[in-house]
Amino acid sequence: MFRLAVFALALALASANLDANWLIYKKTYKKSYDEREDAVRHLIWKTNLQKIEQHNELYAQGLSSYYMGENHLTDMTNEEVNRMMTGFKINKKLNPGNYTSGLYKDSLPDAVDWRDKNVVTKVKDQGACGSCWAFSSTGAIEGAHAIATNQLVSLSEENLKDCASDDGCHGAWMDDAFTYVINNKGIDTEDGYPYVAEDAPCTFKPGSVGATITSFTDITSGSEDELQKAVAEKGPVSVAVDVSQPSFQAYESGIYDEPSCSTTKLNHALLVVGYGSQDGKDYWIVKNSWGENFGQQGYILMSRNKNNQCGIATKASYPVV
Repeated sequence: MFRLAVFALALALASANLDANWLIYKKTYKKSYDEREDAVRHLIWKTNLQKIEQHNELYAQGLSSYYMGENHLTDMTNEEVNRMMTGFKINKKLNPGNYTSGLYKDSLPDAVDWRDKNVVTKVKDQGACGSCWAFSSTGAIEGAHAIATNQLVSLSEENLKDCASDDGCHGAWMDDAFTYVINNKGIDTEDGYPYVAEDAPCTFKPGSVGATITSFTDITSGSEDELQKAVAEKGPVSVAVDVSQPSFQAYESGIYDEPSCSTTKLNHALLVVGYGSQDGKDYWIVKNSWGENFGQQGYILMSRNKNNQCGIATKASYPVV
């Protein structure tokens, strides 16, 4: 009887601690729900925390190369994140860009990080809108423009979302965006055409153009060698990956190695800003568009030279100024 009482008390204390942590979580990430949704979100949060703790036990044993943690997405299901916060979708009617060919990486540097060269803007947040493709595109154009002009200008995702595709928050891909900027003879600055995480009419402002491009290049599908060469010699590169696994939304640090993800079923656009190696493991430095609360201040290190894991080189492209 005494043991049952002690066990019941321990459960009550653990539950109270979780309740207190839930209040801290909501305060930290500025979450506010009515009573019914609060109960649902609380349960999702607890379930995701259990998965995070289970994974991190493997990490502590040296059985995983990355650590998972609580963030602003922990009270969302994996299905919700993938439905609301991705948005890569191929337009098969669009003419492709130029293709890379015959590229070799014999003399490339062992590590590259374009963040150190002042050609990468701060991490942005697409919110609950399938506009990842616009953020990936602006990141690549911002980098190419900065390398060519020595001027880093934050460009407008809203301009692309409203004007480059009829689907806006419902998805598109980077070649849509690059083609639009070429034909439009420019893209507005972030300040001139600020972001709103919802569909809106096109209101391009010719007087607010911040950059132009002349063409874009599609990297041979699946070639991490060519992706490495493009990143080393051209600058940040737009990529699309499969982020459908629950582990992605909870990534905190380390090198993300997820064999379950697909090389062809791509759903989220990102920006590769560099690469390197750590303890014999190669990685890509990847900028996300889920705000600085995700991963390493908005970045994730993804496995490199592991058979194009998560499809990172399947649909890669970069603009030419």
